Amino acid sequence: MRDARVASVQMESTAGDKAANFARVEALAREAAAKGVVLTLFPECCLTGYWFLRRLTVPQLAALAEPVPGGPSCERLLALSARLGTSLGAGLVESAGGDVFHNTYVVAMPDGRLVRHRKLHAFEHPAIHAGTEFTVFDTPHGFRAGLLICYDNNIVENVRVTALRGAEVLLAPHQTGGCRTTNPHLMGLVERRVWDERHENPEAIERELRGEKGRAWLLRWLPSRAHDNGLFLVFSNGVGVDDDEVRTGNAMILDPYGRILAETWKAGDDVVVADLDASLLEKATGRLWMRARRPGLYGELAVPTGQERDAHELKYEE
Repeated sequence: MRDARVASVQMESTAGDKAANFARVEALAREAAAKGVVLTLFPECCLTGYWFLRRLTVPQLAALAEPVPGGPSCERLLALSARLGTSLGAGLVESAGGDVFHNTYVVAMPDGRLVRHRKLHAFEHPAIHAGTEFTVFDTPHGFRAGLLICYDNNIVENVRVTALRGAEVLLAPHQTGGCRTTNPHLMGLVERRVWDERHENPEAIERELRGEKGRAWLLRWLPSRAHDNGLFLVFSNGVGVDDDEVRTGNAMILDPYGRILAETWKAGDDVVVADLDASLLEKATGRLWMRARRPGLYGELAVPTGQERDAHELKYEE
């Protein structure tokens, strides 16, 4: 791996307004490019909007979705990547034929390549199907990247497989924090009033974004994904109003020891930038631990226990 400067973006998307969302992506991508980054990561479903998807009929979902590759959003993203000379990652709903859709994330690269990842643990709509493939690829920037969308990162096996396939940087676009839940130990809603009054009362919204519904929850598990697998991790997230929830942002970039290199808890769109020091990888604790693995002991990890459930069901029990 070569040293690289990367950016993570948190942004508020407008439900169903791809033109407005792409304009926001373009403005933030230009801001990041001006800081000399080689890759900028945007949130899950940032081009289409996210949590409102569950309310759509199948025809409405079809009207919003696009083919990947070849759809208009992919083509625009590739053109923007070429103009800026940086790689750009963004999320949207993919139409895959018939009434089959995917929560998809694409990375457009200035050499003209487009990489696609379909969320492995999709739950947003009955017609949005789970992907079946891991995504690890070489960038033109001197590092090998892995890509996992939101809930994909919560399953530790997914991150480990990504690392075993050679990923040095994990790209982790999300829409999380401030989620409705029946679990008293997991997040909870941010009051819409607190968000709407963020300029008049910035202390109140900062407490929410940095507290148990946002940053504090993320820090229980996100650094361990980087540390235990010896990966740099770029975490991008939505922020602000997302249908009837308020996302908590906290875009951050972590090193292979799980240390935060850059972060924000701004109550609005923001870009964080960090330099990835490739020399940290060789002796990263997680990489040393992976060399001590005994694969012959782990066969039962791939054996069903009978307790497995589809993410569509599990999400609404949290």
